[in-house]
Amino acid sequence: MSATTIARQCTLCEAHCGILVTVEGPQVTRIEGNPADVLSQGYICPKATAMGALHHDPDRLRTPVRRVGDRFEPIGWDAAFGEIGQRLRAVRSTYGPSAIGMYLGNPAAHSSSVIYGALLRAVLLTRNFFSASSIDQFPQEFVAWRMFGSNVLMPVIDIDRTDRLVILGANPAVSNGSITTMPNAKQRIKDVRGRGGKVVVIDPRRTETARLADQHVAVSPGGDVYLLLAMLHVLIAENLCDDDAIRAQCTGWEQLRALVAEATPEQMAPHAGVDADTIRMLAREHAAASSAVLYARIGVCQQVTGTLTHWLVNTINAVTGNLDRVGGQMFATPPIDAARFAKYLPMGYGAWTDRSGTYKSFRTELPVAVLADEILTEGDGQIRAMITYAGNPALSTPQRGRLGAALDSLDFYVAVDMYVNETTRHADIILPPISPLEREDVNILFPVFSVRNNLRYDARVFDPPADGLEDWQILARLITELVPIPARRFTTRALNTLFEQFSPLRLATAGVAAGPYGVLRRGRRGLSVAKARASAGGIDLGPLKPRLRALLGTKDRKVHLAPEDFLAAARIVLDDARTGNAITTPADGYDLKLIGRRHLRSNNSWLHNVPAMVKGRDRCTALMHPTDAAARGLTDGEPVTVTSPIGAIVVPLEVSDDIRAGTIAIPHGWGHQEPGVGWSVAAALPGANVNLLHDPSLTDTFSGNAAVNNTWVTVTRAAAEPAVDQNATTAVPG
Repeated sequence: MSATTIARQCTLCEAHCGILVTVEGPQVTRIEGNPADVLSQGYICPKATAMGALHHDPDRLRTPVRRVGDRFEPIGWDAAFGEIGQRLRAVRSTYGPSAIGMYLGNPAAHSSSVIYGALLRAVLLTRNFFSASSIDQFPQEFVAWRMFGSNVLMPVIDIDRTDRLVILGANPAVSNGSITTMPNAKQRIKDVRGRGGKVVVIDPRRTETARLADQHVAVSPGGDVYLLLAMLHVLIAENLCDDDAIRAQCTGWEQLRALVAEATPEQMAPHAGVDADTIRMLAREHAAASSAVLYARIGVCQQVTGTLTHWLVNTINAVTGNLDRVGGQMFATPPIDAARFAKYLPMGYGAWTDRSGTYKSFRTELPVAVLADEILTEGDGQIRAMITYAGNPALSTPQRGRLGAALDSLDFYVAVDMYVNETTRHADIILPPISPLEREDVNILFPVFSVRNNLRYDARVFDPPADGLEDWQILARLITELVPIPARRFTTRALNTLFEQFSPLRLATAGVAAGPYGVLRRGRRGLSVAKARASAGGIDLGPLKPRLRALLGTKDRKVHLAPEDFLAAARIVLDDARTGNAITTPADGYDLKLIGRRHLRSNNSWLHNVPAMVKGRDRCTALMHPTDAAARGLTDGEPVTVTSPIGAIVVPLEVSDDIRAGTIAIPHGWGHQEPGVGWSVAAALPGANVNLLHDPSLTDTFSGNAAVNNTWVTVTRAAAEPAVDQNATTAVPG
C-alpha cells in the first residue's frame, strides 16, 4: 500500500504549527513538521504527533449517543436532533430563553466552526452564556476595550524584531504563545539573544522559558501589580518616558503620574518580592532599549488584579514608545481584518448580571465562575437546560466540586464533543463531530494575533465518514431546531439546506477575497484561499506594521492610559498594601500561594488519553522549594495533602529550587477518575483536580475572570490511607 503525505496544521493549540501527515490507507504512520510552513518553518512540539492517535482513538465517539439509565447508547442523527429540539424548545417555552445556558470551550476557537458557535449563541437569546475565556483571557480583553476601544485589540509582541523581551506570567517555550501566535517560541527567544537583545522572565517559577532567558526575576505570586507600579514610578520620576509618543497617542498622562507618585521601588519591593534595585534596573533598561516589549499572559490573567496588571503592561509599553512600534507591541493585518470592524460591536458591559448581582456581563457573557450557582439556585432565571461545545468545565473551572451535581439536576443537557469526559458524562445526548484530520479549513481567528501576517490552508487528510458531521454542521442543525420558524416540519429541511451553502470555509473564502490583500481589492494578483490551498505551507504576508490609529475604537481616537475605574482600583491596591493587607500577604492559617503550571505534552484536560503523551513520570505533582519541604519534614516523591479554604487533594510532592519559596505549583486538567468517564487511558492515570482547591468567588475585580493564582493553601504529609476523595470537595472550616 503506497504512502501519501498531506500538508496541514496541528490544531491542538494556538500555534497551529504546519505538519506533514503521512498515511497508508486508513492509518496515520507519521507526523512531522512542515519546513515549507510560512509561520512554523518545520517546528512542531510533541502535541502535534498526537493528532494521529486522537483520530484513531477507540474511545472517541463516532456516532451520537443518548443516555439510557447509567450508560450511553447510539442514536441516529435525525432522531437526536429531533429530541434535542423538542426538549430545548419546551424548556424555552416554559421558562424563557435564559433558562437555556451555553458553554463554549477553547477548542471551539481552533477552527472556523466558531462562527456557528457564535450564531447559535445569538439564536438562543440567553443571558446565560459562558466560555473558557473567563478563566483564561478576560482581563486582556477588558483592558483592550477600555484602552483601545475594542476587546479584539489585544496587542501581540513583535518578537522577531525586538531588542528586549520581558515576559510576565507566561511560558511560551511550552505554550508557543497565546494571544501572540508564535510557533517555535523557544527558537524565537533564542534569536532575541542571538542578535544582541536581552530576555527577562518575571515568574515565581523558573519555567522552561526562564531557563532560556538572560535573567529570571522570581516575583511573589500576585506581586506583579506592585512591581509594575514601581517600574512606572521610576520611568516617570527619572524622565525616561517618550513624551512625543505619549502626546501623539494617549490621554490620561497627568492622572497616571499622580497615581504612582508614591509607589517607589522601596515601598513596593516587599509586596512584589523583588528588591528595589532590580525594579529600578528593569525600568531603566526597558526605557533604554532601542525597542522593548512587556508580554503578559494567563499567569497574571488568573489573579484578582488581572485587569490592573495587563493595563500596566500596556501602559509601560506605551509610555516608553513601544506601542504600535516595530519591536514592541503591535497589531497584525490578517487576511480577514476582523479587528478593523470589531470596534463597532457593543461589549454589553453590565447590560445584565448574574442573579446575585455580583458579576456584570462582558461581551454578552457571564463569568464561568457562577455557572454551578446559576444552575443550582432556584428561582426566576434559573438555568434548566445546557448546551456545551468542546469544553470540560467540570474539570477545568473552579466550581467547588458542584458542577457535576448541577448538570445532573438539569431538565436536559446536550453536549457537542468527541468524548465522554468529566462534563459530558452528565449529558442526555452527546453529538460527536468528525476528527480534525477529516476537515478542511482556514482559521480566521489566530492570524489576528500572529507575530507575522499569513494565510494558511488546512487540508483534509481523510474523507469523513458518510454519516459524519463537522462541528459547524452540528451547530447549524441545533440552530434550525431552535430558531422560531413556522411549519417546522417542512421548513427545517429547507433551512438546513440553506446553511449547507454557507460553510465556514466558504465564508472564509469570501472574507479573504474582500480582505486587505484580497482579489476584490487587488485584482488577479490578490490573495485567495485557492492560492493558499495550492501553496506548500501557506502564504507569507509580511511582518507586522504600525496601524493602531486606523484600529482605535475610542471616541477621541486616543489610547486611554488612565480609565478612572482603573485608577480607583489601583489606589485601593496601594492603600491596602500600606496597611499591611497586600495581595501577597498570607491568609490566616494558610502559608503557601498556589499557582498553576503547564506541560509540553498536555493541553488543559486534553491529550491525557493518548499513551505517548502521558508515558513516563507523574506530571500532576505539587512543586515545592526545598526550604519549604524541609520546614514541613517532607521529602521528594511522597504523597502530600494540599488544603485550601475550599477543599483538599492528594498529589505527589516534587521538590525543586525551580520555584520560589512560599509557593507551590500544581497543573490543572487532571483527575480523570470520575465514574462514567470514557477516557480509558486517562481514567487509569494518577492525578487530582486542582480546581477543587479554588474558590470560584475569587475573581479579577473587573472582568470576573477566575483568580486561580490567588489561592492560599497548606501542605502536609498525606495519611497512609488517603482520607481525601480526590474527585469530591472536602469541606474545610475556615
